[in-house]
Amino acid sequence: KEEDFEIIDKKQLPDAAELRNEEKAKPEEARWSAPILSLAKKASENLALSYGSALKSASLVGLVSKPGSSDSPAKTSTRCHTMEERANLMNMMKLSIKILIQSALSLGRTLDSDFPPLQQFFVVLEHCLKHGLKVKKTFIGQNKSFFGPLELVEKLCPEASDIATSVKNLPELKTAVGRGRAWLYLALMQKKLADYLKVLLDHKHLLSEFYEPDALMMEEEGAVIVGLLVGLNVIDANLCLKGEDLDSQVGVIDFSLYLKETQDSDGKQDGGITAVLDQKHYVEELNRHLSCTVADLQNKIDCLEKTNSKLQEELAAATDRIGSLQEEQQQLKQQNELIRERSEKSVEVTKEDTKVELDTYKQSRQGLDEMYSDVWKQLKEEKKIRLELEKELELQIGMKTEMEIAMKLLEKDTHEKQDTLVALRQQLEEVKAINLQMFHKSQNAECSLQQKTEAISSFEGKTNEMMSSMKQMEERLQQAEKARQAAEERCNKMKQELAGRLDSCRQQMAQLDSKCATLEKELKSEKEQRQTLQKELHQEKDATTLLKTELQQMEGLKKELRKLQDEKQELKKVHEEQEQALQEMGLHLSQSKLKMEDIKEVNKALKGHTWLKDDEATHCKQCKKEFSISRRKHHCRNCGDIFCNTCSSNELALPSYPKPVRVCDNCHTLLLQQCSSNSS
Repeated sequence: KEEDFEIIDKKQLPDAAELRNEEKAKPEEARWSAPILSLAKKASENLALSYGSALKSASLVGLVSKPGSSDSPAKTSTRCHTMEERANLMNMMKLSIKILIQSALSLGRTLDSDFPPLQQFFVVLEHCLKHGLKVKKTFIGQNKSFFGPLELVEKLCPEASDIATSVKNLPELKTAVGRGRAWLYLALMQKKLADYLKVLLDHKHLLSEFYEPDALMMEEEGAVIVGLLVGLNVIDANLCLKGEDLDSQVGVIDFSLYLKETQDSDGKQDGGITAVLDQKHYVEELNRHLSCTVADLQNKIDCLEKTNSKLQEELAAATDRIGSLQEEQQQLKQQNELIRERSEKSVEVTKEDTKVELDTYKQSRQGLDEMYSDVWKQLKEEKKIRLELEKELELQIGMKTEMEIAMKLLEKDTHEKQDTLVALRQQLEEVKAINLQMFHKSQNAECSLQQKTEAISSFEGKTNEMMSSMKQMEERLQQAEKARQAAEERCNKMKQELAGRLDSCRQQMAQLDSKCATLEKELKSEKEQRQTLQKELHQEKDATTLLKTELQQMEGLKKELRKLQDEKQELKKVHEEQEQALQEMGLHLSQSKLKMEDIKEVNKALKGHTWLKDDEATHCKQCKKEFSISRRKHHCRNCGDIFCNTCSSNELALPSYPKPVRVCDNCHTLLLQQCSSNSS
């Protein structure tokens, strides 16, 4: 495919001889700024050479396919297309940076926002950042802006927080595209655009959220562009964000700037002003870098001194602690040995005592078991006898209840007979009283019957008509009394027999109760002895557990001692490493101090020494001889004074000159002394 870019050949570039002739043609003041301008020109020449080869390679990308590839033709075409896009964007970026640096060097390096090459540079950079962006779907619609990955710089690099806050605080910006353009403007003005983009490229796992895998920022072209952006630190950009409509700007690349031939500048400014500006910017850059390095080194030294002091304090504390722990360890070892001896002795004594007590306990237990079995057999026999006696008692109680029932029946018969007497003797109240007295007396004893007979005999005269019935009743009563007396006699006999048996049973029960009481007392005494033995066993077990815990504590203390010894060794290693690091830092500091002294001397030389004009000097400064046609004037490139050929025949390499240049004798000796001190 044909491209619209201009391919630059090596033939179009000027030779070294032409450049030297041009330098000789310039005045002396312009030669003072020659090193800086030569570096910029070399950078632009190298860029031009790389542009030609890159454009040629970009024109051939996608034409040749790899053999043995199994991808479809559609995929290969898309890959070729993306590779062509990346190559074209990278080449456009190279051209825009080249033209921007050349125009800045020709116009004095301070650029405004209206400068066309600078505007085209931002447009090309915006296209590079937009390449391969993922489309994020939101509720409003699809969002595709390059401000999302730029916001990550604030998290990765805290120095970029000022840019992010200032961009967010601008009220004129309403879209993400405008905020991204403002962020790029501010980063370029800070001269840290390349640093911020390099931080982003170092964290590609975060960029994968915003870019496709074949995007420009995810491939090697992104690293190349970041390397090219470092050259823009030479340019001072003065961009005003207020009043500019960054949201509605149309990002179209103007190829006319790159297709036109480079035109010569209309008028050359004074060489003195450009030289002074170049020297000023060069010295400012050097001072800025040196101040940054010195500040970093001082911070590192302070941190190392603090850490060293802390480590020394910790080492002292650790050594003291280790000594105290060692003493405690020795004391604990002695105590542990004493406790072991005591515990072993006490354990042996307790073992012997427990063995003896166990033997006695077993013997007593056997005797008690035999006694208990005998007593248990006796109790079983006595329980059987008691059950038999209880059965006999129940039978006798049943007989007694039957007798009581018979007595009640007899009493009922007597009551009926008395009722009949009451019915027969209704007319006579005395007969009723006598009948009542007879009823009560019949219940108590025979005395009541005698009284009744006396009463009946006294009233026989009155009751002649009722005598027959009374006699019959008396006979019946006598029979009942006889039966009652026989029953009472039987009951008395049974009561006596039962009382004798109960007494014998009570005596046997009392004997058994006494035996049981004695056995219970013996069992209680044995239980108390057993409890005392169990308590002693528990105490011995507690003592053994305490000894075991003490042994475990001793083992834990041993482990802690081992850990502390390991920590001590680690601290010693760390201390040795830190001492080595401090020695290395001391060496680096001494080297940096020597470099600083060299830089200060160079600055003094730049500030103090002035380049004498040929008209001002008529005699050699060292030998005081007058200049003539044979004795010509020569400038010392270090101090700027004018000497003759004999006094300035030495040559040395200076930091402002890439090759060895002429130096006077005094400067030669001073510079040699400095080199020898630096090497030592």
